[in-house]
Amino acid sequence: MENKPIARTLRLLSQLMELHEVNPFKIKSVANAAFKVDKLPFKLADKPFDELEKIDGIGKSLAGKIVELLTTGTMFELEELLASTPPGVVEMLAIKGIGPKKIAIIWHELNIENIGELYYACNENRLIEAKGFGLKTQEEIRKAIEFKMASNGKFLYARVEQLAIDMQELMQKLLPEADIMICGEYRRRLEIINELCFVIGTGDTDEAIGILQQDAFLQNIRVNENIISGDTESGLLTHIHVVDIAHFNTQVFIQTGNAEHVEAVLNRIKESNLRVESEEDIYEKAGLPFIEPELREGTDIIAKAIESELPELITYNDLKGTLHNHSTWSDGVNTLEEIVPYLRDELKLEYLGICDHSKSAFYAKGLSIERVLQQHEEIDHINKKTPDFHIFKGIESDILNDGSLDYPDEILQRFDFIVASVHSNLKMAEDKATARLIKAIENPYTTILGHPTGRLLLSRNGYSIDYKKVIDACADNGVVIEINANPLRLDLDWRWHQYALDKGVWLSINPDAHRNEGHLDMHYGVLSARKGGLYKERCLNALSLDEIKQVFEKRKAHINSSK
Repeated sequence: MENKPIARTLRLLSQLMELHEVNPFKIKSVANAAFKVDKLPFKLADKPFDELEKIDGIGKSLAGKIVELLTTGTMFELEELLASTPPGVVEMLAIKGIGPKKIAIIWHELNIENIGELYYACNENRLIEAKGFGLKTQEEIRKAIEFKMASNGKFLYARVEQLAIDMQELMQKLLPEADIMICGEYRRRLEIINELCFVIGTGDTDEAIGILQQDAFLQNIRVNENIISGDTESGLLTHIHVVDIAHFNTQVFIQTGNAEHVEAVLNRIKESNLRVESEEDIYEKAGLPFIEPELREGTDIIAKAIESELPELITYNDLKGTLHNHSTWSDGVNTLEEIVPYLRDELKLEYLGICDHSKSAFYAKGLSIERVLQQHEEIDHINKKTPDFHIFKGIESDILNDGSLDYPDEILQRFDFIVASVHSNLKMAEDKATARLIKAIENPYTTILGHPTGRLLLSRNGYSIDYKKVIDACADNGVVIEINANPLRLDLDWRWHQYALDKGVWLSINPDAHRNEGHLDMHYGVLSARKGGLYKERCLNALSLDEIKQVFEKRKAHINSSK
């Protein structure tokens, strides 16, 4: 074994010791040894124990640990510390700019156990609540995590969106006469982007390729026939297809849909050298109505098109209000007095469903029963003086381990609506996790099932559930399912939207906002909803204020009549 792996192991041991608040002198001794081992001009593996213990900075105790490492491949003390540390917390130790002391605070005080949760907390502004953290530190951690997440070549759609637009605008300046379209995963609005794809239609392909090659907007540029490939500065693979203008629309179609969808459509067309004026012409030649880019995954949507069952997809302007949001009553940044004018005057919405955290979410300043009643008083006061806008009294109630909600019935009945969400014990077996959700869904006070799997894209898989059983339970109990619009979540996954719609379940595009700007995430929720085939007639927050008031009042009346 070389010295560097030994030094890395000693460094990890010292970090874990500091994380678990072992004797400071011992921590310093191990950290110092790690530094010195890394600089030694000879291999420790070649030295016997009696020579190791005489090396400056090592000594008898650490010499024994090094021999143990060399002979067994590990250290007993290291394994003990690893066994008592969540793997995600260990992974945090690799984030630049954040040491074991801060990670200990993040773990123990904020109840955060992996990088995905840490990144989510940065976006929610929660880190500044902890001792020793400020806005600058929080921003540095967020950027370090984004860099780490990007290192595997996968990117959140939200991180790529502006980059793709900027690249299109740059190429349009370089080639002002060309037609340019962003295609591929981006145009289909996939939540994770592996590569960017552009199609350029021009009268002179060789000239266009030459101009693009000369500009330095891509790294590692290579050209294969009419395709320019390279990487963005952040490491995102990019392909640019340069074609004759006569073939532009056909190539846009080919590069937009996934392979299965494109092949199925083209197989319905007899022409070999297809030249069209628009993508609509391609579908018309295939005997199909136009299929929106978001829906071009596979052949199921073609079957719907044949039966004239394509939905008129929801748009951002269809939304009338925003549900599932947080204020300074729990872990939000803005007060209710600040949120209302922003939503009413800036976003032109009609209502807010405030859903601060319930009492079990102590790490997010969850509301005690007394504070629930105090918040309701403030809401009543604001509603009286803003007749042109309405705040609904909601709560994001934790779903407890046994599936029950977080307050007694006499408190639950005071809310206009309730979002029930899982925030703890995310490692249940699928059958238990499913049963837990179904019990919460069957609670008559549950209005909306919040972020159903708890996933954090690129960093934490959702907990395993039987989707069909959960969606069926929502259908049976009239429970709405949330499309959490935070670009890190986008949960319920779009792949299950159609099943839910077919079962008669309503969906709600909820931003889960923790600051005013967070409400803008409904943009990403709408993109995900469109990809799943949602239309405004089945979206809860596309209802007008009067309509949604009737929905909430009808549900409460049903609960009261069932007692």
